[in-house]
Amino acid sequence: MSEFGVYGLAAEFAEPDQLVEAARLLRSKGFRRMEAYTPYPIEELNEIIRKFNPLPALVFAGGALGAATAWIMQYYIAAIDYPTNVGGRPLYSWPSFIVITFELTVLFAACTTFFGCLALCGFPRPNFPMFNVERFRAASRDRFFLCVEARDPIFDRERTTELFSRFDPVGIYEVEN
Repeated sequence: MSEFGVYGLAAEFAEPDQLVEAARLLRSKGFRRMEAYTPYPIEELNEIIRKFNPLPALVFAGGALGAATAWIMQYYIAAIDYPTNVGGRPLYSWPSFIVITFELTVLFAACTTFFGCLALCGFPRPNFPMFNVERFRAASRDRFFLCVEARDPIFDRERTTELFSRFDPVGIYEVEN
């Protein structure tokens, strides 16, 4: 269990290879709650630090809800609430519903994407615990950070520090909440 007020333990590396090897070792030891911060994408990390992304499913559900909303709304208006015979066509003339259905599908999917990203990223969050690490500013320039969160079931400060130390990090920092 983590101590109150501790977010995790972070290590700063000078080279991306050190970060990748440290992440690979921690993953093999059973750590699951960890995150890497780098100035540019590192492909190997995608395989090592796997994250489940529910956003595509949310966007699909939002689009499907938009399509269903448009179709039901148009059917209700055209056939039930205000039936008007235009040019001898049936009240339920589905080809005329396609454009609005498409538009509401795109609108609902886009809104779901926007608000889903905000919710999944934890926004609005004015302060992220990693910002409490003084050297973290270098993560956007030339340093590589790996943080093991204290909420990881097998997190142990001493063991994690010892595992980080194997890769000669620039520094190991305790991240406070």
